[in-house]
Parts: sequence; C-alpha cells; structure tokens
Amino acid sequence: MPKNLTIHRIAVIGSGPIKIGQAAEFDYAGTQACLALKAAGYHVILINSNPATIMTDHTTADEVFIQPLTLASVTKVLTQSHPDALLPTLGGQTGLNLAMALDQAGVLAQLHIQLLGTSLKTINQAEDRAAFKALMTKLHQPVPASTTVHHVASALTFATEIGYPVIVRPAFTLGGSGGGIATNPHDLRQILQRGLTRSPVNECLIEQSIAGYKEIEFEVMRDNSGAKIIVCSMENFDPVGIHTGDSIVYAPVQTLTDTEYQTLRQAVLTIVDALDIKGGCNVQLAQDPHSAQYQVIEVNPRVSRSSALASKATGYPIAKIAAEIAIGLNLAEIKNPITQTTYAAFEPALDYVVAKLPRFAFDKFPTADAHLGTQMKATGEVMAIGTTLEEATLKAIASLETDPTVQTTLVPKQPVTTAQLSAELTTPTDQRLFYLFAALQQGWPLAKLADLTEITPFFLSKLQHIIGLTQQLAASPTPQQLLTAKKYGLSTATMAHYSQLSVAQVTALTAAVPLVYKMVDTCAGEFASATPYFYSTAFGTTTESQPLGHSILVLGAGPIRIGQGIEFDYTTVHCVKAIQQAGYQAIVVNNNPETVSTDFSSSDKLYFEPLTLERLMPIIQLEQPVGVIIQFGGQTAVNLANQLADAGVTILGTSVDTIDMTENRQAFATLLAQQQIAQATGTTVTTLAAAKVAALKIGYPLLVRPSFVLGGRAMAIVHHAAELTPVVKAAVAAGHGAPILMDHYLAGIECEVDILSDGSHVCIPGIMEHVESAGIHSGDSIAIYPPQRLSATKQAKIISIATKLGQALHCVGMMNIQFVVTDDVYVIDVNPRASRTVPFMSKVTHLPLAQLATKLILGATLANLDLPTGQYPLTGQVAVKAPVFSFNKLPQLPTKLSPEMKSTGETMGLGATLNDAWHAALTDSYQLQNWQPQAGLITDVLTSQVPAVKAWLATLAIPITIATDLAQLPTDSPAAVLTLDKTSDAPLATWALNHAKPLLTALDTTKALVAINDLDPLVTD
Repeated sequence: MPKNLTIHRIAVIGSGPIKIGQAAEFDYAGTQACLALKAAGYHVILINSNPATIMTDHTTADEVFIQPLTLASVTKVLTQSHPDALLPTLGGQTGLNLAMALDQAGVLAQLHIQLLGTSLKTINQAEDRAAFKALMTKLHQPVPASTTVHHVASALTFATEIGYPVIVRPAFTLGGSGGGIATNPHDLRQILQRGLTRSPVNECLIEQSIAGYKEIEFEVMRDNSGAKIIVCSMENFDPVGIHTGDSIVYAPVQTLTDTEYQTLRQAVLTIVDALDIKGGCNVQLAQDPHSAQYQVIEVNPRVSRSSALASKATGYPIAKIAAEIAIGLNLAEIKNPITQTTYAAFEPALDYVVAKLPRFAFDKFPTADAHLGTQMKATGEVMAIGTTLEEATLKAIASLETDPTVQTTLVPKQPVTTAQLSAELTTPTDQRLFYLFAALQQGWPLAKLADLTEITPFFLSKLQHIIGLTQQLAASPTPQQLLTAKKYGLSTATMAHYSQLSVAQVTALTAAVPLVYKMVDTCAGEFASATPYFYSTAFGTTTESQPLGHSILVLGAGPIRIGQGIEFDYTTVHCVKAIQQAGYQAIVVNNNPETVSTDFSSSDKLYFEPLTLERLMPIIQLEQPVGVIIQFGGQTAVNLANQLADAGVTILGTSVDTIDMTENRQAFATLLAQQQIAQATGTTVTTLAAAKVAALKIGYPLLVRPSFVLGGRAMAIVHHAAELTPVVKAAVAAGHGAPILMDHYLAGIECEVDILSDGSHVCIPGIMEHVESAGIHSGDSIAIYPPQRLSATKQAKIISIATKLGQALHCVGMMNIQFVVTDDVYVIDVNPRASRTVPFMSKVTHLPLAQLATKLILGATLANLDLPTGQYPLTGQVAVKAPVFSFNKLPQLPTKLSPEMKSTGETMGLGATLNDAWHAALTDSYQLQNWQPQAGLITDVLTSQVPAVKAWLATLAIPITIATDLAQLPTDSPAAVLTLDKTSDAPLATWALNHAKPLLTALDTTKALVAINDLDPLVTD
C-alpha cells in the first residue's frame, strides 16, 4: 500500500511538560516520528509547550509552535497552520485527550483535518472503561468483574457485592493518576473522590482486585492491512497491584510456559484486531500464577513508556514505524533500519535479557509516601542488558545512582529486624529489592518470600543466586569464585566488599575474564546488523564492537530524576551533532531507555551501560577516543571527571581543576574573594559542632548547602538555632564527606546566566531573572527573559562578573552562574557544565548553545563562530519558563517551595509582552489559563498569618477565602489556592490537588500572578 498522497501537511501534538507518568519517552517517540514524516516528504507542524525537548527544535519539524496544550490554544494553531491531517498517538495521554476534545468540539471537521493512525473510535473504545469491557465481553476475553461509576454511592454498592479489595481506575488518565487499591469503604470513598476529579470524563472503573497475578505486557505493531507482530514481550517482577512504571520489568517474558505465552499472545492479537489498531499499542494482561486463568487489564492505543523500553530492548524503532503506518505504509513495505535488509514485518528475537529498574525521588524527599500501588511514583528509569537475568539486574542496580553504599552491598544501610523485613516485604516501597536481598542474606526461605510478596519464585531464586555468590566470596574469595561473580554481573566494588580484598586486587584477579561487547540486532544474530548499538557482558570471548577511530566519547546523564531531567538528554544530542559536524565520530554511553540520546540513530555508536568508572574504562580502552566530554551529562558526568582523569583519560573542555574549584565550596569562595566578586558571608564545615560555631559567627538566617550534589539536594534555609541540627545532618549525609557551605542568606532578586567561552573570551546569551526570590531553587522558579526588574547598571554588572569568572576559571565550553541582586550583585553558585536552562535559552535566542559549546570544546573560538563578547543582542521577545510539579503523584511531599528542587519539568511561553509570555507559560504549568483576579484566592489560616502574606492580602481588592473547614469549600470554585504550609500533609494543598485546583506554594509567584493579571509592571529595583 503506497503512502497517502492526499495529504501534504501533518500536525503532531506533543505531550507537554515532563511529569511523573509522562516523561522523556514522548520526546523520543515524537522526535522519531517527526523525522520519519519529514523524510517521507510531508510538511510537519509540531505543537508542544516543553522547551527542554529535541522535539521542539526547529530542525525536528518544519513549523514548531511552542504553545499551551489546551483546546483553545491548539485550535488557534491548527486554524493558523492549515494541516491536512493530525497524528495524536505520539503525545501520550495529553495528545489523545486533546484529539478527542478537538473532535468533540467539531474543530477537526470544521478545518477538514483527518486523523492519522488509530481512529478516535478505537481510542475511545480502549480508553473508555465501560466500552473496553463491553468489547472484551464480546470477544470472550476474560476481564475482572467491574462496573463503571460516576458517583461514590454506586461504587460502594458494587464493592460490597463483589467484596474488597477493589481497584479504582479513572478513565482517560495517565500513570494510574487518581487510582488506587481500596481495602475498605473509607479508602474507596477517598480514592474515588480523587479519581473522579482526575478523569476528564468524571468516570472510574471499579474492578475486582487481581493483585498478586503475574503482570505481562506485549508491545504490538499492526498495519493498515491487518498484518501484526509482537515487537516485545515483557514480564513484571512485581505482581499486579504495583503500577508497571514503578515495577521492575524484564524482557522477554521469563516465567510463562509455552502454552501460557501462546494463549496470551493470541489474546493480544485478537484484541488489537478487534480494536482496529493502526500503529503501535501496548496490551497489559494478568496471568494467574496458580492456574491457566488470565485476565485482560488494559490497552494503551498509542506509544507509551513501555514502547520506549521495548524499542531500546529490541532495537526496533516503534514510533518511527508507527508514523510510517499512519501515512499508509504497511509492515511488509517498511525496511527495518537495524538490519537494513529485513522488513518491519519480521518479529524481533532476543538472545539476551533486558532489565528495567524504576528511579524514584524518595532519596530527596524522605517524608513522601514511598509505598507503591496502582498510581505511578517513579520519575525515571534505567535499563540494562546482560546475558543472564542476574547480570542484567546487577547492571541496572549499578545504573540507578542512588546511595553508593546500598548499590555496593545490595542491602539497606541500617541493620533490619525480622519485623521490619516482614513489613517492608508485605507493603512494598521503592527499596523492596534491597530488603529482599537482606532477607535472603539472613537465610529466609524462598517460599516465605513468595508468600509475603507474591513475586514469582523464579525471580526470587535469581536474587538468591546473587546473594549466594556474595556469600561464597565472603567464605573463600578464590580467583574462580571472583570470576564466576564477575560473569553474573557483580561489580568490582561489591566483590571487594564481600571478599575483603581491595578493588585493585579484585580487578587483577578477574582480568582473565574481560568484558566483551555484543550487538543489539533485533534478530538474535540471524541476520547481519548495520546498527552500532552495544552492551557489555562477561559471558563470551569475542567482542563484536570494533573501534571507530577519530572518535569522541560523550557521557549521558543516566536516569531522569528531580534535579536532573530531560534537558541533559537535549544537550547530549546537540553535542553529538556538533562532534559529527566537526568531522569526528560520536560515541554515547548512557542507560536511560526513554531518551533521544539512546536512539541507535542519534550517534555513530551507542553503548547501553552503567555510568560508572568500571564500565566506562573498558569502552575507553577499546575505542581510544580523542577525549571524553562531560559537560552535557549533568552532575552524573561531572562527578566522574576526577576518576576518569586519574585513570589517564583526556577530559575535553573546562579542566578538571576548574571543575573541582567550582564544586568545592571553600575553594570557590576563595576564588571569588581574589577576584573581588561579592559573595555572602560564609564558611565551610564538615561537622555539626563546627556548624554550630559558624552559625553564631555568620548570623541567621543561613543558607546551608552540601558540595557535589544536584537539584538543591539537602539545601535549606535555617532561620534559628533549633533548625540547624537536622539540616546539617542531612547535608553531611548528602555530601558524602565533602564540605558543607554555610552562607548568610541574602533575600533578593535571583537571576542566572549560561556563558559560552573559549577560555579567553566570554559570550553571555542572555540574563534570566527569577520571579521567586533567592532561597527557592532555580529549577522551581519562574524565569523571565529579558529581566523585567533589574536596572541597566545591575545588568551590566552581571555581564561583567560573568565575563570575569569565565576568564578566571578558563572556562572552555559552557558554564552556568547564579546571582542574587540586593544592594549589590552577589554570586551564589557556578555549575561548570550545561544546566537545565540551556534548551530554554537555545529556543529564546535561536542559538544552538550546546552545539556552540561543543565547537568551543573542540578548539573553535568565539570569533570563529561569529559570537560577540559580552551580552548577545536581545531578541525583542519576552520568554517565560515555568516549573511543573507532580505533587499529586507524591503524597506526603511538602509542597512549599524551598532550596530543595521539587519540579519534574517545565513549560515555555513566548510573546511580544510579559503578559502574553506569562499566560502561555502558566497555562500548562500551573493550570491558570482561566484564572482572573476576580476569581480570587483561597488560603489557610496558617498562611494568612504569615506577616508578609498578611500585609500583602490587606492591599488586595480581590476575593480572599481563608479556609477553616475544607468540607465547606466549593469544589467548583475558579479561585487559585495559596498555601505556605510546609508540613508533609498540608490539608489545603491536599484538597487543591485532589480537586485539580491551581496550587501556588510561594508568595512571590502569587504576587506576580496578581500583578501581571492586573497589568501592573513588576516592581523595579
């Protein structure tokens, strides 16, 4: 079937800002699809509000609209851009819901826009819980007993009939949002009130719980002629009851009998046929571990997080092929880009095991509820490939970048009692894997663990094997035992810990079994592969990876977590482009399956590996690159700089000595003093006793910060002596022995710059001013370009200081500098790397900052690149970057903004005026598109009594509601909610989240909102 020649212009809807449940996987899918559509000769129009994505680069689509993803905004773009067709299945739940809304509003019919790929009828049938159940009944496919409800009363009646526990699944939501498992009427009432609010159609499915069944996923491709293949089968280590995004997942399936597998496979193919899927989709099923019975859980009629994982696990580019199916091509006509000889109708086969481990933010937020259920809580994930399940699992653990002690020992840091172990295993948290290792270390039998956790005994036996290997090392660390442990994936550090040998001794004794590199080829080696995509294994004798020559190695940023997000994938991809333009071969090492940087076609060679010295050095020894670039891999890569340099590796760009100086708070303070650059009074300490002495000398309030951390980890403002002890203890723990900086806290206007430097000259693309004052993490602040409140004199001083610092530090490439402006301009911090603002400033200035920085790293000068020294000319537009929070997915997380970063993503607004840019940015971030001053504010007693709030509220002429009884608050109120309650269960914040109300947790944000909506200028200095 030839491609569709009746259409010429195709609109693609992105997924908007990164949130828990909808992350970088949609940048990967959307970018891949846009490029495929362009390559097929279509004019591509992209609509998305997320500046941190490759998708929103002007090179990805022919027209890029960085606009809010609302019905009104998207309608305006479609009216202006005149597409012939719309492809909505690459923008996650956001894209699907918008397509449905556009259709229901008559927009698609009015503008004569046809929908490509899976039809709206199919989307509705898959997403609407009642319609899906009706179809399954018609197909004689088993589904749990369930009913669709729109009211609490009918849900309580049904639950009583079928018995508890029941699962609540809201319709048309993502990441299990608003859902949960209820074990009694009280829980059901609470979960349902939230779920009905979260569902855009006010609908939930109440379903008989099948928690404890094996959870199985199939990623399926089906074309226009009805031909279909299973791209990948996946089995969750965790049983049904824990969201798949929070589960450990293995590919291919590990524990099904052939009969069970074929039964489920046939069920999946029957379902996608009946739904008339065109493109990719994900089908989730549950297999009873004690019988042949299975249940169908749900179908996602779009690309998803699982499809990104399946693409990277198999090397089969699902989003690209889904886009080609959408324009009319069939699987038998589409070449497989991996082999370049077989076709996309050829079903992938794996001769290795893939492990996915979720990455959570609970290390940053110990008060947040870490218990896992049907509502997703993970911020990102890592993937690892190995010959055995043990090897893949241990490589994934090494990739997590959590507590290094736990990653080494594989068990919790603190001794665990029998009662604690039972509780942790019965009620799972993000740490359950390590508690399982602890139980096995204590000799708990597999049958008991299986009973407590409902995890399949096969998986538990693999964990038991790993612990057995550590126990053999502890008993008799012979060379043979060490070699066996290495083969199954134990890290050198783990082997050293259990054998009581040094890392150097372990390395020497295991040198006889070097790591070899195998290729990911989609066909288990049956056909030759043209794709340079590799993983390491200690099983095997021959390496399939041949050195590229004249190459540069780029370190990625690992899993997405709060403080280190998709922006580093963006900078990594741009770095690769510049390396290739300069005539070098680009090699990427990363372990994040969601990202564009781990697409096999992004670089000249990809290694899917943990970002550890142990895994990097064999790659470097094999490839012999000209050097390694670490500036674009966030704090992950920066923290590896010293180890790599000590191993003799050439670090390109800013020197390791400079990196040390900026990361070491004490050395940096000395440099600022030498350069006569203003800084807050402060000192460094390493103990609580020294901190108490320093606090008296410096005076309160204090800003306490550990060195060598990201995302404001363990950073806090201390107002009086009673707060000091817990803050310093947390900072000492987060800093792993590095000095703690204690500064006098300066309240003022915070701003920041990214600089480009060739080592001698400095270019500043622009100044970003923060709406929120110093003391709220820059990642959680609203940033405005150009500054609105800073005088020309202060701006000139910022440029002067940035230039002076770039030169004094001999910065080569890129650097981020943060300031606070009060009576003078003070420097707060320097990050010797790309930061989260790079994509935003790249889109504002139309300068590819990461590419320019890479060219400087490779030897170009500012003059070569036609870049001016000093400030780059203003663009004439105003741009606003606004943070996006996932508070509704992380119960018990304090919502009040602070020095510890809490946002998961960001949106961008562009306009001729601040008012235009502000409204565009805050529509997709704070959901304030419909707010007007006359709608007023709702606040709580605690917040209203804060002196600064009380004084400000007294000046306002807008309605203010001080909530004393939440039950009396009108749930249909258009008011925005302001609360500065910093407790982990702030009642008004919880009410706002449960009822999907705009939630403001910083006074400065609220003041700016009211001022800008009243068209008042922000106050100038």
